[in-house]
Amino acid sequence: MPAPVRAALAIASAVLLAAAAGCSSGGGHTARQTGHGSAAPTPGAAPTQGVAPAPGAAPTPAAIVTGPGPKSSYDVQPQPAPGSCTYRYTADKQPLPDPTCTPGAISPAVDQGNINDTICKPGGYTSAIRPPANITGKEKAENAKSYGYTGPMGDAEYDHLISLQLGGDPNDPHNLWVEPPSPGHVPGKGPNNPKDSVETHLHTAICKGQATLAAVQQAIAADWTTAEARLGIKSGGTPTAAADADGD
Repeated sequence: MPAPVRAALAIASAVLLAAAAGCSSGGGHTARQTGHGSAAPTPGAAPTQGVAPAPGAAPTPAAIVTGPGPKSSYDVQPQPAPGSCTYRYTADKQPLPDPTCTPGAISPAVDQGNINDTICKPGGYTSAIRPPANITGKEKAENAKSYGYTGPMGDAEYDHLISLQLGGDPNDPHNLWVEPPSPGHVPGKGPNNPKDSVETHLHTAICKGQATLAAVQQAIAADWTTAEARLGIKSGGTPTAAADADGD
């Protein structure tokens, strides 16, 4: 074979070998594939969405929802499955709801722009939108099963987590829970619920322009025992004359 031909063939072979080596190493262009056809994660990179949480990780609480709002008539609402909800307690034994079962629900009929015509209206607002006892009584009995409450029903309050005077939804099950008695309760004497006075103080703050409706709703849904402190509202403030007597 003539020398020029041999030289040309040698150069061509070298080029082909170099190209093959580049493809097999990835050359910075081809991602390594896993068994499911997706690119393998980079070592040390943060996990991507859809990766299962670590065993024992706490579930993410549900967010506050917007309920259906006030109705001319109410129907009994289905409650969480029996035993599916768990009470929480503060260090001083005040009860808090399960944040997944009872995250709170707001009424679409109340917003920051209409508070003077709704929750801050002189003469009260909540009595006109409250579901009747023949509805809430049945819901309360079922919700007690959801939470595993076995005490006297008369000593527990069927409570709106975001109260009606704070723009809470009247009958969305995300906003109602059987609230057990607080410390110091005397059995058979009915509910002793310091949450009610917190709700009245927060209502006053909204109507005086000391806090926004949304901020108050978020604070009380998170933890009613710390809501005033989180908002910088002095506990035990004097209610306004327009505060509802039937605030919850």
